[in-house]
Amino acid sequence: MTALLQQYDLFSEQLETIMAKVLEILECIPGAAQMLSVPGVGVVTVAGFLAQAGDIHNYDHGQQIIRLADLNLKENSSGKHKGKTGISERGRSLIRTLLFRAVMSMVAKNHAFKALHHDYTTRSQNLLKKKQSIIALCGKLVRILFTLGTKQKE
Repeated sequence: MTALLQQYDLFSEQLETIMAKVLEILECIPGAAQMLSVPGVGVVTVAGFLAQAGDIHNYDHGQQIIRLADLNLKENSSGKHKGKTGISERGRSLIRTLLFRAVMSMVAKNHAFKALHHDYTTRSQNLLKKKQSIIALCGKLVRILFTLGTKQKE
């Protein structure tokens, strides 16, 4: 038991060191502070987003990052059969996972995203299922982070 506690303490110290280094790197990146100002978006989300997307100034618009993550919905159908709609898993899975987890917490804590999710899942026309709504909100989060990062305004 003592060995496990020592190992836990070592891992905790390593995590603190790594997070301090990540914060130090994020301070050097222009626009990262504005991205962190969004309620529900944390250091891990911004760092992972920038690590996967690279320099956001290389993109003309946020839709290019959405295509990089491949957050597009596709329908599994053939001939007369109309199947379920899901995301096509062809893009970068790490950025997709990161955005999905971030949006899940934002739907719970951020009032604007909670209202959008409620609207998407209860409107009368073009009603989305819950997971489809989350994917749509992932695209919205990408566009928000891209705009904040490029314009560097809150």
